[in-house]
Order: sequence, then C-alpha cells, then structure tokens
Amino acid sequence: MKFVAGASAGIMATPVPWKLLDDVSIWTQNWSWIPRNQYGESTYAHAVSKMDPSGVPMRIRLVDGRPVRVLPVEDHPLGGGLTALSVAEVQMLYSPGRVKRPLLRAADGGFTELDWPAAAKILQEKLTEAGKNTAFISGDESSSTNEVLSAFAKGIGSDQVFFMPSEGQCASVAARLMGLEAQFGYDLEKSDYVLAIGANLLESWGTVVRNRRIFKESHPHPVRSAAKGIKEAAPMAVLAYAGSVQNNTAAVARPWLPIYPGSEGLLALGIANMLIAKGRVVDAADFDAFKALAAKFTPEEVARLTGVDPKKLEAVVEGLLKAKAPLVVVGSEFGQGAGAAPLMAAFAVNALLGNINRPGGLVLMPPAQTAMPKAEARSGMYAKDLASWIGTAKPALLVLHEANPVYALPDPESVAAALKNIPFKVSFSTFMDESAALCDLVLPIGMGIERTDDMESPYGCGGSVYCVTPAVVEAEQDVRSTANALLFVARKMGMDLGFETLMDLIKAKAQQYGKAKFDVLASGKALVDDRTVGPRGLKLRADILGKALQPAAKAKDALCLAPYAKLSMGTAKTGIPPYNNKTLRAGDLDGTAMTVLMNAATASKKGMANGDRLLLDSGRRRIAAKLRVYEGVMNDTVAVCLGFGHTALDEFSQNKGANVMELMTAAAEPGTGLSVWTGTAVAVSKA
Repeated sequence: MKFVAGASAGIMATPVPWKLLDDVSIWTQNWSWIPRNQYGESTYAHAVSKMDPSGVPMRIRLVDGRPVRVLPVEDHPLGGGLTALSVAEVQMLYSPGRVKRPLLRAADGGFTELDWPAAAKILQEKLTEAGKNTAFISGDESSSTNEVLSAFAKGIGSDQVFFMPSEGQCASVAARLMGLEAQFGYDLEKSDYVLAIGANLLESWGTVVRNRRIFKESHPHPVRSAAKGIKEAAPMAVLAYAGSVQNNTAAVARPWLPIYPGSEGLLALGIANMLIAKGRVVDAADFDAFKALAAKFTPEEVARLTGVDPKKLEAVVEGLLKAKAPLVVVGSEFGQGAGAAPLMAAFAVNALLGNINRPGGLVLMPPAQTAMPKAEARSGMYAKDLASWIGTAKPALLVLHEANPVYALPDPESVAAALKNIPFKVSFSTFMDESAALCDLVLPIGMGIERTDDMESPYGCGGSVYCVTPAVVEAEQDVRSTANALLFVARKMGMDLGFETLMDLIKAKAQQYGKAKFDVLASGKALVDDRTVGPRGLKLRADILGKALQPAAKAKDALCLAPYAKLSMGTAKTGIPPYNNKTLRAGDLDGTAMTVLMNAATASKKGMANGDRLLLDSGRRRIAAKLRVYEGVMNDTVAVCLGFGHTALDEFSQNKGANVMELMTAAAEPGTGLSVWTGTAVAVSKA
C-alpha cells in the first residue's frame, strides 16, 4: 500500500501526465468533422412559413448569412408568435429526409440520380404524351403556384386539378351551395364571445398563431399587488368550445362542452332552434323551411344525438345572445373530412345572431383573385373532390405538388394501390414522403425560406390577406420550384402561360391586390383587404341539411373514433421534425406503440384498464395501440393522435405508432356529394 501510494504521489507530482492529457484533449477537439459555431454578423430577414399550413409570419436570424433561429413577428396581421412546426423550419433545412437532386425510378425499382435538364426533358415528354389525361394534386392551397398548375392543365386540355382536403374546401363548397360568391372569414379580433364547435382554434385550426395572440390579448394575466395578493383579471372575451377531446382549446375554454365526434352540425342546428325560439330570424327566401327543420332539434333531442349537457348548452346560447359581437366557428378536430353541411348550419347560426359582415362576426370575403390568364380560381379547384376521385379515375400521368395523399387520405392502403395503377407519377417534393416514394420521377423543391413564394388568405383569417415570402437563403440542394419548372416545360411545349417565372406572377399579383411593390412585401409587409361581399341570394338549404345532418350509424358495441391533431407532430408532407420528438409525451407514445385515450367509464364498460394493449378495427383495417385512461375524452369515444405511422421520410418519423387514417373510409355527404370521414366508428378489443 505504501508502494502504491508513493507511486501515485510521484505520478501526480510530475507534469508529464497532465501535459499528455492536455495534448490529447486539444488533438481530439481538432478533428475535422466536429461541428463548430459560426461567428459573424447577425442579419434578419422576413418570411412566411410554408411548412406550417396556418401561414406563420417569421423573422429569420442569420449569422454570416446562415439561418440559425426563427423569431416571431408581432406587428403582422397573422403574427404574434410561433408554432412548434414553424420554429423547426430552419432545422428542417438539414433534414435527412430531404430530396437532394432529381431522381428517376430504375428498372430494378430503385432510384437513379439525374440533373435538372435531363429531368425536365423526361417531364416534358411524359406531359406531351399524356396530354389531357394528366391530373394534378396540390398540397398548398394558398400559393400562386396553383395558378400555374391549373393554367398548365388547361393548356394541355385537362381539368383534373385538385387540392388535398381541408377546412377551406368544406367552407368553399358550403358557400357555393348557399348561393354565396365568397370566402368565409372570422373576425376573432373584435368578437367578445366565440363558440368553437370542433374547431381547435389554439392548436390546428385556421390561422393558429393569430388565434393564440387574440386569445392572449383578451385574457390578461392575473394582477399581483402587495395589498391584495393575486387578483384574477376578468377576460375581455369568452371562448367556449364543443368537442370530443379536451385539447389545448378545450383546456382553456370556459366552458368545454363534450360532444360525440361528427355531431358538430347537429349541435349547430340545435343552437339555431334555440335562437329561433328567442325570436331570431334570417332574411332568406327559404327561412321557413329551415325553421321547420331546426324545430326537430329540440334541446332534449340534441342532448341525445350529441351527448351535450343541456344546461351547459343553454348557458352558452344565453351568452351568445347577451354578447355584443358573438361568433360561432365550426370545423373538424383534425382539420379535414367534416363536409360542408356543418359549416352551412354554422352560417345559419351566425346569421340568426345578426353578425354577418359585422365587427366580430363572420366575414364574407371576396373570392381569391387570379393574375394568370386561364388560371382556375381557388373556388373551382375546391369544388373537385379528391377523396372520391382518386379511387376511380385512371389518369395516364399524375403530378403532385407538396402533396402526400398516400399518407393523408382515408384508407391509405387503397390510395397507394390506386397510385400504383397510374402509369407514370411525378412528385415535386421537399421530402421523400410516402407518395414520393411511389413515384417514378421525384423533383426536389426548396424549403419555404429557400424559394420565393406567396400566401393568399389562409383559411380562418378575418379578411383578405396577401403576403410574399422571399428566398432567405440559397439552397444547398439541387432544387427548383414547381411553378418555375412547369413554366419552363410549358415554353418548351410551345405554350405561353403569360409569365416566365413565379416571381413575375407574384409581382403581378401584388400589383393586382394592392398596387404594392414586391420589395415592400418581401420586407415583411402584408396587404390587407377589408372589403366584403353581401349575402344577396342567400339560401339556408334545409333540403340539403336535412339529408346531410343525420346521426352516424354504428354497431352496438363500437366506439366513436376521435382523431385529434397537434402541430408539433408535423404534417403529412413533413413528418415529425426531429426536435419535436421531445414534445411527445407518455400519453402519445409508449416506446414505438401509439397510445389511445378513453375515459374511465368507457374503459370500464369495455372491461379494459390503463396500460392494456388494444386493437382498433374499422372492419377493413386495424391498428394496435396501448390504452391510457384520460378523463378529457367524451363517453363511448376513443381518441387517437394524428401524425404517427409514417413509413417514409426519416428516422425521426418512422416506426412510431400507426396512421389513424388507416381506420377511416370516405363516404359521400348526402346532399352535397363532398367526401366526409369524421363520423367513423371502430370496434375496440384487447390485443
């Protein structure tokens, strides 16, 4: 022991080991592949998130020209914060799921790399060959790229141009059926009582950041004083929510009214009946027919059909009647598949409240404008139903623009089978998503901050808004924009679409919209148009509502399926951003198994307990999950989070749970023909 102690003391006394350790540490820190901080001048640029569908204005911080951080923009009509998806836009520049150069499917089923001239030549040949038998699907409904898609389609004789399903489509179809040439807008800023039915305003519905800012401003923090301690500040507006899951909106709403999934329109008709009983009327030629329909939805009947507490509903109706500027907003808890009828019923409720085109009410905005000759208006594209078309149509060529129908449409397996039967498929995509992986030609496009693009009136805004998002950084990948690639091919095919580049089209749109210069808009300014259109020729369409708004039929022991969306989970075309995996909770994912939610009463009725392994069966497909008992779910309902079950993209999105869309099947909404899938029921059993 003395020897060891003496040796240790001798080693500690000599400087040699410390010098060696110092040399080793310096040497290991100088390996060439170790990332290093970059230092330089900080600059800032404005952009609008094209990754977040709600249209989030952003201020990008760059260090020596390299983007490092996303900051909020407070003085923008859609600004006031960020979402978990928009804040990841800088990080996603380096996503391993990005498509870095054009890819062509080889004979062995794999992909070979091409340069853009070769890829453009193949695209031109395929478009020339397919001609009018070409179809287009867009996943970005607010960009002028859609004008290029529709004008190009018309140039080759095709009218098959579709949007991915959205709330905006449901609202557009509802307006058209009611005889309105308008877009729906919601003046949340000036409303003093908002009832959201299914519309998850603070998480996934409409202009989310704007919605959150408005809620924050109307609900001040408690006031602290030395004398009185903490005193609650009275809210300046009321937010009530009716939905099947206690999501972020329900958690802060006062009150939350639990209802069955898919019963949003039925609840709206019940409210309409209660308002008519209070003497409210609507100046519409078919009001008497609507009144007769609404009379069937007594408070007792609505309670039976929707599960709502009658006393809570009565209190909400009284609140709407007492408010100076009440507003009712209806939507899907997961942003799609609700159909047009619930929005038609909600419009009738707003009309009964007398708030159409009033401050704090429902705004009828002019239809979205087009600047490109022969381009189809947004409403025209909304009128075509993708979910019903894709299973029956057989185009020779399919072109996707930032669209992932194989993941995002109901019954993805059938959608994938339909795509496989199309002879040639092209995907303009930033990421190798499920649909791109099935295509024959994959053409990489830049992230939102790598390309010049625009955004016109995202659904949910309170008035017409036009923004430009300039290219903030030069792309490191070999990318092009969809619009510029098609405009180039159009010229090669001898078509003159009126513009040579998307930049030219955006400049024309800016002049048309407000005679603003591109540079002004590129600096972060938004053009706002407060004009409205009157509800002349309004029809409440009881003939349609009576057919469409019926309680969903389900087997005796089945449960209502309640999908819910969280922006941190990404979108169908982005997957889950890597850092956002840290936002996943035990209630969302257990290892690689997804977690579904039931309240204790429902679980007990099914003989199930917290932690049980389950199978959810729609009759056509089934998925495995683990049960978490959670009281924030409606009775006889199982809640499932969207965003899991990716089979493509990257390691951060794959092998996590299952895609709830596998359980859903689209059906035609009676009276409107629009596809719906919010009323799905499933059998649930222990695995």
